[in-house]
Amino acid sequence: MSTKLALGLMSGTSLDGIDAALIQTDGEGLAQPRGALSLPYTDDQRRLLQHALEAARTWLPDAPMPDVIAQAEQELTQAHARAVNALLAQAKLNPDDVDVVGFHGQTVLHRPEEGRTEQIGLGQLLADLVGIDVVYDFRSADVAAGGQGAPFAPLYHRALASNLESSGPVAVLNVGGVSNVTFLGKSEDDLVAFDTGPGNALLDDWMTRHTGARMDEEGAMAKSGQPDRTVLATLMDNPFFDAKAPKSLDRLDFHARAQAATSHLSPADGAATLTHFTARANAAALSHLPEAPCLWIVCGGGRRNPALLDALQAHLPGEVKPAEAVGWRGDDVEAEAFAYLAVRSLQKRPLSVSGTTGVPIPMTGGVLAKTRKGAL
Repeated sequence: MSTKLALGLMSGTSLDGIDAALIQTDGEGLAQPRGALSLPYTDDQRRLLQHALEAARTWLPDAPMPDVIAQAEQELTQAHARAVNALLAQAKLNPDDVDVVGFHGQTVLHRPEEGRTEQIGLGQLLADLVGIDVVYDFRSADVAAGGQGAPFAPLYHRALASNLESSGPVAVLNVGGVSNVTFLGKSEDDLVAFDTGPGNALLDDWMTRHTGARMDEEGAMAKSGQPDRTVLATLMDNPFFDAKAPKSLDRLDFHARAQAATSHLSPADGAATLTHFTARANAAALSHLPEAPCLWIVCGGGRRNPALLDALQAHLPGEVKPAEAVGWRGDDVEAEAFAYLAVRSLQKRPLSVSGTTGVPIPMTGGVLAKTRKGAL
């Protein structure tokens, strides 16, 4: 099968910035990295996205897009175009060298039980700005068909893991704003994936409220505090953890309850408690996996937090390793995944399957925006 050079873009629920990655891929088992970069959001951009998230909470299904979300969508698309152009310059490539861009956009609302998932981002505008065809709107077809619309990287995790040497099952744990797990068993069809609970979002927002920092750098705040067992028990007493997979989450699903339960804690104890909450929520996923993995590969921003890695190792069986320890590019996996999925979309191949989102049949998806030379 011929290969394509694809550029993937990811802006996750942590709201830290845009990850862009190039891969050469056949849309199956081949995925060769060709370069990557991250473009952090400015404080103003992050505030705009946070306002968009808040507005989305009351956005009715048949109502027009709220003005602040429309403003965020324009700004987000322009920022993604700058990320594409920066990566092309870094890789010494022209737009004509790249076959397709996979544009995830920014999730502002995810309510699959209502048949809704909203990722803002103007695919046609991005195609015109960068001069490359763009595949976007990856999740809508899955949700419309009865799937959860998340997680969406598991097929790429399977491609990456095909070259791993492991004595047993492997789990890929992505800790972004929300956490999700991909279970990779012995056969290609033995694939299970679902959102597991909070990732970095609760802790990041706690740090912003109490210290002004965007995150708990190196886990220093959590390390200086003690997790509150009573609060942890309260937070873990949530029907989500008992619900069978497939299941998925919105970034804000745990926020109101967590804020109320931790309101009396010191900054340090709150950080420690929320860090252990993330670890325990991921450990709760074990009851929904076919068997206990012998290796957990941690991707996403959470892998940079030593306090969280220690907590995960304390709560999970098997080895816990950051992505780099197995030769993966931990900052780039999600962006690479959407480059890979964009190629699969062009090939009309499935982007999700029953074991990953609960969709009844393997589901294609994505919308293609063809670049219009001279449109702008």
